[in-house]
Amino acid sequence: MIGFGIVTGLLFLLMAAVLELNRNTLLGFGLLLAATVGFVLLFCRVLQGARWYGKLLGYLGYVAVFTLILFLTWPPIRAVPAYEGKAPVYTEPVRTRQGNVRGVVIADGAVELYCAIPYAQPPVGELRWREPQDPLPWEGVRTGDHFAPMCMQPTHLPIYDSLARIIGYHDYKISLHDNYVPPVSEDGLYVNLWKPAGAVRDLPVLVYIHGGTLQTGQPWYADYAGTGLAKEGLVVVNLGYRLGVFGYLADEGLAAESPHGTTGNYGLLDQIKALQWVQRNVAAFGGDPNNVTLAGESAGAASVSALCTSPLAKGLFRRVILESSTVASVTPPHSFRGFEEAIASGRELKARYGVSTPQELRALPAERIVNEAYTQHHMTLDGYALTETPYESYQKGVHNEEAVLHGYNAEESGPFILFSHANMKNYEGKVRAYFKDYADEVLALYAPKTDREADSFWAQIYGAVFFNYPHYCLNRLAAQNGIPAWEYYFSKTNGRLSCWHSGELPYFYGNIPADSKLFDEKDRALSETILGYVANFAAAGDPNGPGLPPWGADDGSATILELGDTVSTVPEKYLALYAIMDEMNGWK
Repeated sequence: MIGFGIVTGLLFLLMAAVLELNRNTLLGFGLLLAATVGFVLLFCRVLQGARWYGKLLGYLGYVAVFTLILFLTWPPIRAVPAYEGKAPVYTEPVRTRQGNVRGVVIADGAVELYCAIPYAQPPVGELRWREPQDPLPWEGVRTGDHFAPMCMQPTHLPIYDSLARIIGYHDYKISLHDNYVPPVSEDGLYVNLWKPAGAVRDLPVLVYIHGGTLQTGQPWYADYAGTGLAKEGLVVVNLGYRLGVFGYLADEGLAAESPHGTTGNYGLLDQIKALQWVQRNVAAFGGDPNNVTLAGESAGAASVSALCTSPLAKGLFRRVILESSTVASVTPPHSFRGFEEAIASGRELKARYGVSTPQELRALPAERIVNEAYTQHHMTLDGYALTETPYESYQKGVHNEEAVLHGYNAEESGPFILFSHANMKNYEGKVRAYFKDYADEVLALYAPKTDREADSFWAQIYGAVFFNYPHYCLNRLAAQNGIPAWEYYFSKTNGRLSCWHSGELPYFYGNIPADSKLFDEKDRALSETILGYVANFAAAGDPNGPGLPPWGADDGSATILELGDTVSTVPEKYLALYAIMDEMNGWK
C-alpha cells in the first residue's frame, strides 16, 4: 500500500500540475480530485489483490479519466481584462472622431486606460489584404475595459506558454484568475491608450509598436504597457497590426486591386493608419498630436526604422526610439525584402494551396494559412509605403524623424541560439556560412581556444550581425543627416531575462513588478533612470535632465552609453567587426 500511495500521489501531483500549466478551469481540479478518490477506493476494494496487469489496467484507466478531464475542462477563450478585481472604476466618456469611449482607472487611481478603440475597420472578408479603411462610427458609449484580440498568428498550447514563463522568464505564478486563453482574430486593428488620470492637455505622446518577428505579439503585454510612462505625464498608445501572412503577403493580383498598386506591407500600412488615428484623436485624451514619439522593440523597432523613411509617415511623429533592431544597414539582416523576392514567395504560397486569384486567396480559412507566418514576415519594397531602402533614403537626406534614441542589449543572441550553440567543431563552419569571403578576417579577430570561448564568440558575432551592427549604421546615418542620436548598450543582469533580447523592456517603460523577487533595488533604480531618459526624450527630444547621468549625443559612434550596474559612457566594443561588415556590405 505504501508503494501504491507514493505512485498515486505522484501521479496526482503531475496531473494537477498539467491542469495548472495548461490553465484548465477550476472544475478540472475538482473532477481530478474526485477521480483520484474514486481510484483509491477502487484499488482498496477491488485491485489490491489483483495481479500486476490488473493493477496496470487500473492505472491506465485513471490516466484515461484524467485525459478526459483535461479536454472537458479546457481553458475557454476570453478577452484579457484591463483591470484587477471584480468591480472596475470607469472613466468619464471621451469623444473620438467615431464615437464616445470610456475606460477604466488603474494604478491606484493614477492612470486611465482605454482599451480596444478601433482605428480601422476589421480587415476580414473582402478587406483581407487591402489597405486599412477608416473605422466606422458607433452610437452610444463604447466601453474599453478588456483588450481586443491579438492579431491572427500561430498559437501554442497553453502549457507551452507556461513552460516558457518557467524556463525562459523564470516568473511563472500560480493563479486562480488566469484559467483562460486570450482570443486571436483577424479582427485586431485596435489601439490601447494610457493617460494620467483626470483632466490633462498637451501632454507628450508615445506610440509603441510591439515586436515578435512580424509574426506574433500583442499590444497589451505588461513589460511595455503604458502605465509607467503615464505616471510620468505621457499619453501612451499601443497598437495591434496585421502579422505574418495577413500582414506581409505580396501578390501581383492583390497589387492590381490596390488603388496605389501596393502589396506586401499591410501590417506597415496598419501602423501608419494608427498614427493617423493618433493625429486625429489623441488631443481628446489630453495628448499633443504635434509632439509624438514613435517607439518599438525588435520587429517593432524594425517597423519604426522603416517608417522613418516612408513617405506615407511624414508628419505623423517627430522622434523615434528603436530597441534592438533597425533596417538602416545597406542590406537589412531581417524583416525586410525586395519586391521580386516578395512576389516570388507569394507565388510559392499560392501554389502550395492551389489558388491563383485574390478571391481564392480570401476564401482560404484563416486557420489554414496562419502558419504561413514563417514564410511571410518581411516588409516589402513596394514602391508606395517603401520606395527605397532606408539606407538609400538617408544617403539622400530623406527622413521623417528629428531625433533618435536607440540601442541594443549585451546578449541579444540568447534566445536565437538557445538550441544551436557553437563549439570548436562547428564554430568555423558557422562563421564561414555567414561571412564567406570575409570569414578569415572574422576568424582572426575571434579565435577561440576552447568550446566555451567558441560558444561565447559565436553569441557575440550573432548578436552583432543581426542586432548591434544595424544600430551602428543608423547612428552614422543620423550624424550624417544632422539628426541628434543617443545610443545605449543595455547590460544589466537580473533573475529574469537579464540582458537578453527584450530584457530591457520593463526598465524602459517603468513596469518592473513591485513584488518581483527577480529584480533588486539596483534594477529598480536603473529603471527609474531609464524611464527618466525616455520621458525626457519624448517630451523634448533630449533624454538628459536633472538628476540623470549625462548622456551625450554621439557623432562619431565610437562610444556608447552603458545602462548596467553603472550608467556611463564606454567604448563601442565591436568596431573591428563592424569594419569588416562595412566592407562586406558595401557601406559608403
